[in-house]
Amino acid sequence: MKLTGLHFLLTYQCTFECDHCFAWGSPWQSGTFTLRQISQVLQQAQDASVKSIYFEGGEPFLYYAVLLKGVQEAARLGFKVGIVSNAYWANDLDDALEWLKPFAGLISDLSVSSDLFHYSEKMSKQAQHATDAARQLGIPLGVISVAPPEDTNAASVMGQLPPRESSVMYRGRAVEKLIERAARQPWESFAECPHEDLREPGRVHLDPFGYLHVCQGISIGNLFQTPLREICDKYDADTHPIIAPLLAGGPAELARKYTLPHAEGYADACHLCYQARVALRGRFLKELQPDQMYGVPE
Repeated sequence: MKLTGLHFLLTYQCTFECDHCFAWGSPWQSGTFTLRQISQVLQQAQDASVKSIYFEGGEPFLYYAVLLKGVQEAARLGFKVGIVSNAYWANDLDDALEWLKPFAGLISDLSVSSDLFHYSEKMSKQAQHATDAARQLGIPLGVISVAPPEDTNAASVMGQLPPRESSVMYRGRAVEKLIERAARQPWESFAECPHEDLREPGRVHLDPFGYLHVCQGISIGNLFQTPLREICDKYDADTHPIIAPLLAGGPAELARKYTLPHAEGYADACHLCYQARVALRGRFLKELQPDQMYGVPE
């Protein structure tokens, strides 16, 4: 596996507890990177020829000093650096400028979430202040927006959420909070993963416990136990007990292979996949980690 992008889930904690969040972010979540861990991972990322580093969450700005030092070190090492945030810190333009000034010249992308899950309007004042501040500072910024379940015109996306409106992915908290508002399709129709390239992911997420995710909640190894380069070199999608059936026939094949009970209809491929993974955690706990991605409290 040739890896070009590594996305730090800097923390599972968040200022919000959004209904659509597939990382179960909330003020009560646990798990945050230390500066020492970030430094060690960046060295491994260099060794694995990674080109870009993102800092996400949860909400990475909750740990501002750690975020800033991580960004500074990543930029110093020559990585292209980005941040994903909900912009809770941008209460007015002057505030936003102060928060963002130290990142000017260091990051090539700032993605800000703003939609009706985060705020009372699609384009919040926080997102607007962050946008205006980033423009003044020369920081490229895009706004990420997730549409409500009733919006059937929202785009389904592959890979990282783009700076435009996209549809809910029914995994994580969305399964608990939003599923009754979604239309259903026959379970057999979900014959592929529409959102991730599971054979050659290109970019993966790394959480504070060391788990390397090809999709949130599907682990391909633990970087605190095995070096990143070794995980990449040994990655074999066709032998992974979760990824192999997903490649063979999507979430429907995952349910078939392990003879899982299932409903007749699901909101999307993520819905069936997530429910199947929840049912399989007892058998494949090493590959379906951590508890935080499955809403399991400590």
